[in-house]
Amino acid sequence: MDVLTREVVQDESVLTHVAFTRLLEWLDAGADSQGQTYLEMRRRLVSYFDLRNRPFADDLADETLNRIGRTLERDGAIATTPPARYCYVVARFVLLEDIRRGRLSVQVDERRTTASFERGWTPPGARDEAEPQETRLECLDRCLEKLKPDQRELAVEYYRDARRARIEHRRDMAKRMGITMNALGIRASRIRAALETCVDACCRTL
Repeated sequence: MDVLTREVVQDESVLTHVAFTRLLEWLDAGADSQGQTYLEMRRRLVSYFDLRNRPFADDLADETLNRIGRTLERDGAIATTPPARYCYVVARFVLLEDIRRGRLSVQVDERRTTASFERGWTPPGARDEAEPQETRLECLDRCLEKLKPDQRELAVEYYRDARRARIEHRRDMAKRMGITMNALGIRASRIRAALETCVDACCRTL
């Protein structure tokens, strides 16, 4: 399964187009930055989690911003100002939850778990969990086909590499396209938001 597929299938905090748009507007606080404020805030959040030695800082930064986007979609506004202050409040909760998840995972006996799967044992509920994932994969394929060829290529290329190998690849992409890294990131974020909305709608009809 490629990186883009894993992210869309596993992402529990999917943003709709409305939520993503409101998030961009809220971060800009009335001044249209063409998405640069969003990218800068995301970079700062990644740094926040990196400094606290979290192994998946990118995911946690996205989770933080997605939660805020859903709040804006639901409530229409957030009273706390400036936006960065609220982002760090949410990030602290995300950090604490991630630490708790890490502690729980340490308690799992990996050798026994691996041996059980090698013997063909299926954990209770695994079949039920696999079916929604297969549905989501099918919907992702359908939604990718609906994209324009250049959008589909950009999405797949942008998310194809492992996390630490992405920066160099994205820099090469931006150079080939004659745009900045920021502009590339904004394009990819918008395509991903549209994909996630499409996948959710598709899953509700199957």
